[in-house]
Amino acid sequence: MPDIPILKEMLQDSATVPLEQNIYGKKMVRLCEPKKDDHIGYEVEIHGMPNEENCVVIKTDDFTPPSKFFRGTKGERKRADFVIIANTNDVKVIICIELKATKKTSSSVEVIQQLKGAQCVIEYCQRIGKQFWNNANFLADYEYRFVTVRDISIPKKTSKTKKDPTALHNTPANMLKIDSPNKLYLKQLISGSC
Repeated sequence: MPDIPILKEMLQDSATVPLEQNIYGKKMVRLCEPKKDDHIGYEVEIHGMPNEENCVVIKTDDFTPPSKFFRGTKGERKRADFVIIANTNDVKVIICIELKATKKTSSSVEVIQQLKGAQCVIEYCQRIGKQFWNNANFLADYEYRFVTVRDISIPKKTSKTKKDPTALHNTPANMLKIDSPNKLYLKQLISGSC
């Protein structure tokens, strides 16, 4: 059984974000952070998504932090907001995404911890697939990407990325930083170029 159907069989529907069609009939996903406490709600759209058979979007911070299990002294309870797992024509990719209303919402260290936590959630899913679905190669040939999208709550303008153009954003510490997104595309999150 391919990886994406296994993930969809493994995960509760409430833990995933459904794909939508944009006005041109192409696949997109709307990543939403609801309003809570004193934080405003916001959302980001990502266009150019593959079809449902080749993609799953997971809300990795949607379950209660494991505070009764981990102490949390190193940030190990944290998780990024979303993970996109996609099998495109060009690449198999796992994109960990943290959304921030402003640049000052969290420190860089906290964002790195959140991205690492999301990667750990996916690695746990990978072990579940290997053990309980008897798939020794489950998610084995996927490449990781790490992205933070900031300044979502300010007026939109042309999306700007902040990263060394020669560096690949395949570690949390070398994340792709996107400010004030107007419209995002999956290929942009994979390659790091606008």
